[in-house]
Amino acid sequence: RISTVPTGSLTLDISLGVGGYPRGRIIEVYGPESSGKTTVSLHAIAEVQKRGGIAAFIDAENALDPEYAAKLGVNVDELLLSQPDTGEQGLEIADALVSSGAIDIIVVDSVAALVPRAEIEGEMGDSHIGLQARLMSQALRKLSGTINKTKTIAIFINQIREKVGVMFGSPETTPGGRALKFYSTVRLEVRRGEQIKESG
Repeated sequence: RISTVPTGSLTLDISLGVGGYPRGRIIEVYGPESSGKTTVSLHAIAEVQKRGGIAAFIDAENALDPEYAAKLGVNVDELLLSQPDTGEQGLEIADALVSSGAIDIIVVDSVAALVPRAEIEGEMGDSHIGLQARLMSQALRKLSGTINKTKTIAIFINQIREKVGVMFGSPETTPGGRALKFYSTVRLEVRRGEQIKESG
């Protein structure tokens, strides 16, 4: 049986088929801006903490509202919070935390905000195409094994963006290349207006 942690929503637990978020796996939570992706992730953190687990939050967006998190049941004082300056730093911290075996869940908010150092320090107009995808693919290759070994739940939050000039197929895309899609066991799409009912 796969060891899981409840999502905080009975409906979601049932639809995941295993009763919650599987431990030792990568979960991508994606959707348009302000659709509730961070809320879904904070619920997961609250559930882990409720069971005595240790949670970490990589706040690459610099947007975590501690009061809101506390309202959702997160123990903010016990939350390991990091606000990295670059994508590399954020992923290195994630790797160190997961490798330590001391945490039960880590949330990365968000993939789009994991901007490579070269892009931050580079000149405007420099070509940085593919840099972030490469960064994600290198990091996930290493992280996926460690996440599995330490049985950590890793949630990566990802924005849906509109692809420009797409005639066929979906005009929506998620940043960070294909690596996250490839390494994720669960891909959870969150849309506003389809609020998941809370359980008990």
